[in-house]
Amino acid sequence: MNTVLVIALILAMAATLFALIRGIVAFLQTTKEELNLPEGTVRPSSLKQNKMMFNRIFFQAAAVLIVALLLLMNGGSQ
Repeated sequence: MNTVLVIALILAMAATLFALIRGIVAFLQTTKEELNLPEGTVRPSSLKQNKMMFNRIFFQAAAVLIVALLLLMNGGSQ
């Protein structure tokens, strides 16, 4: 069971990194035209940034839960 959880942890960490990188790329692709839109206008790049950062938080939470499960299963002992 530990092996399955370790593999799941690695996948969750990789997904976190992937979502983080995609969010940063979306931020860097913001165009000058989007920045000059009127105040209150929803920008497509902002929506993508928000989606990727939400995904990052979700995958980070999954990784933390998996670590907690691993610690509980192993008794937290060394």
